[in-house]
Amino acid sequence: MSTFENIKEGSRDGIPICLGYLAVSFAFGIQATRSGLTIFQAVLMSLTNVTSAGQFSSLDMIASHATYFEVAMVQLVINMRYLLMSCSLSQKLSPKISLTKRLGISYGVTDEIFGVSVLRKGELKPSYSMGLIIISVFGWVLGTFLGGISGEIMPQKLISALGMAIYGMFIAIIIPESKESKPVLLVVLSAMLLSVLFTYMPVLKLVSSGFRIIIITVVISALAAFLFPIPVSDDEKDKANTKNS
Repeated sequence: MSTFENIKEGSRDGIPICLGYLAVSFAFGIQATRSGLTIFQAVLMSLTNVTSAGQFSSLDMIASHATYFEVAMVQLVINMRYLLMSCSLSQKLSPKISLTKRLGISYGVTDEIFGVSVLRKGELKPSYSMGLIIISVFGWVLGTFLGGISGEIMPQKLISALGMAIYGMFIAIIIPESKESKPVLLVVLSAMLLSVLFTYMPVLKLVSSGFRIIIITVVISALAAFLFPIPVSDDEKDKANTKNS
């Protein structure tokens, strides 16, 4: 398959991601302008970050004048999963792929793009990833731009109503998984409880929003990993024994 055909196929597979990103980033654009960012700043953030959870979490920190260290640590903790995704995708790349192309692919490693890429049969071609990433990021940036414009011209009541889409998005993510998995449900409830404690407890409420996110994320994820470890399959055990022998 030629480079152009790979780009074309990647772009086609990225259309559903593009449409989903358009809706979510529209809400981000509205929230960003409400937090004091200009449209240009909001669009630049979406173009350079491409991470919904990271960008949404940064808005309150920016509005409260959090330190650079806080922002950096929060982004590191929230986006650490992309390290694992990148390691997984690297196994689908040819050893001949240059570092420049690998860095280009790493720019667009998101949950959705990773899901499409890892399920693609055979070797992952950089040209396919290029098409997939370009169309997806286009939807993310365009939605941010449209949301930013809407946040400046739409009535405040309508903006407040659309701003609820952010919470609806996160609820839509956690509810299905919580229904199917008891560990996930306990993690969600524990995180909510800890967040409430940090909000209302006399001493804990003095902790800044950035460090709250860091502490809650690290504590809950560590407890979940300890209490609910993922069982190792027989195939993985056999592979490990083969490597060690």
